[in-house]
Amino acid sequence: MPDRLSFVQPLGHGIHAVDTGFHRPIFDAAFLIVERGRAAFIDTGTNHSVPRLLAALESLGLAPDAVDFVIPTHVHLDHAGGAGLLMRSLPAARLVVHPLGARHLIDPARLMDSATRVYGAQEVERSYGTVIGVDEARVLRTHDGLVLTLAERPLTFLDTPGHARHHHCIWDERSRGFFTGDTFGLSYREFDTPQHGAWIMPTSTPIQFDPVALRHSVSRMLAFEPHSMYLTHYSRIGADARDVQRLGALLLAQMDEMVALALALPNDPSRHAAMMRGLGEIHLRHLRAHGCVLPDAQILAMLDLDLELNAQGLAIWLKRRLLQ
Repeated sequence: MPDRLSFVQPLGHGIHAVDTGFHRPIFDAAFLIVERGRAAFIDTGTNHSVPRLLAALESLGLAPDAVDFVIPTHVHLDHAGGAGLLMRSLPAARLVVHPLGARHLIDPARLMDSATRVYGAQEVERSYGTVIGVDEARVLRTHDGLVLTLAERPLTFLDTPGHARHHHCIWDERSRGFFTGDTFGLSYREFDTPQHGAWIMPTSTPIQFDPVALRHSVSRMLAFEPHSMYLTHYSRIGADARDVQRLGALLLAQMDEMVALALALPNDPSRHAAMMRGLGEIHLRHLRAHGCVLPDAQILAMLDLDLELNAQGLAIWLKRRLLQ
């Protein structure tokens, strides 16, 4: 176990980002909210992340029974794969999940099968392990507008499809921020610049990408005039309300370019490679405008997984669109 403080970052307002260790450093975050001695986890990482989450809790002087809620933003395995194993160590916690995702965390068989089709059995075992189901009696299904209280701290849930249909985001009035999962995209700290701060890009990961729904979800969140966004990939972004609006506009502009690229490509065996090249060109251009000076090869290597998954997500969306 590494120094427990090395992967726990206090963000203010009782919020702590925990680097789950998934894939690479500062790539995948879970959030631990502490309020008056009570706690909640938002997103969990994978089974391999659970020791870090429990160590983070201990480092803050909290016992496992101080956790009231475990809240995956959606059931993709980098966000919820460790939920079942974590719940085994938290006797007082309820699993708070989108109603369209609840069955997959109660019985993860279909979730594991879907991940295996996308990533392959060997990669699923290496990266995630075997997802453990959660007793249905401990599961709370959310709805749009639901308010849960963590020691008198309200957490409001918004149904936010677009990245996935089983996605909700959580508004925290105390910090005036949203915990956004993947709905508000990806923002890697290596791309921060002195001129503009954080940079952001969309994620259209398979299999339920819907650009119209995503635009609506992002617009709903921006209407709250949030001061910050807490992203699973990675951590808090937004210097103030105006900066969050800038990030939202950048996110949606790139999404429009991604969709236009996908619609313009012919449906033939060369489409995937062309999609990968085109997506890379879109993000490189926006990163250069952002002031990023990293070499192209380094940027593309860092984005390789995201470009692959986004290309797959766009292809599945195109196929579904043609069938409508």
